Amino acid sequence: MDPNQPRTSAIPILGSLVFFAIGPGTFAGLIPWTISGWRFEEPLLGWWLSGFVGGTLVLAGVVVLAESFLRFAIVGRGTPAPPLPTQTLVVSGLYRHVRNPMYLGVVSVILGQAALFGSRSVAWYGAVVWAGFHAFVGLYEEPTLRTRYGSEYESYCAAVPRWLPRAQAWRGTEGRN
Repeated sequence: MDPNQPRTSAIPILGSLVFFAIGPGTFAGLIPWTISGWRFEEPLLGWWLSGFVGGTLVLAGVVVLAESFLRFAIVGRGTPAPPLPTQTLVVSGLYRHVRNPMYLGVVSVILGQAALFGSRSVAWYGAVVWAGFHAFVGLYEEPTLRTRYGSEYESYCAAVPRWLPRAQAWRGTEGRN
């Protein structure tokens, strides 16, 4: 397939579904389940509300992931997977608040499970995953996007934070995608 040829939305949607199952499904589902067995233990730090907070983090993370994956497929006409990248830089939706909502969604699901099930091991795993994401973004993803999208990506990086969402949506390319 010619990478410069516009894609129909079916290919990115299918590719995103497959990558969703492989990527977040493994990192935020299979591995935490393997670590904790999804057994309820004593609440983390003895705080009885940790289960509620955990469930909220899991739900929020899943919503963020679903929205981000759909946006990549429909707006960007691609997937988060490097073999089928987006054809346009996605800077709408949650991407107007933070550059890496997918990674934040995965970490939210993992840490939410840690709180929900009272699993310190899953909490440590979540910290390791976040550190891995941070390294991957700095060493591979951002340099690749700078090469692919040039000054458009530079402007976006200057305005939108990598990890801590800005309260007000960035409007630098509003109406573009």
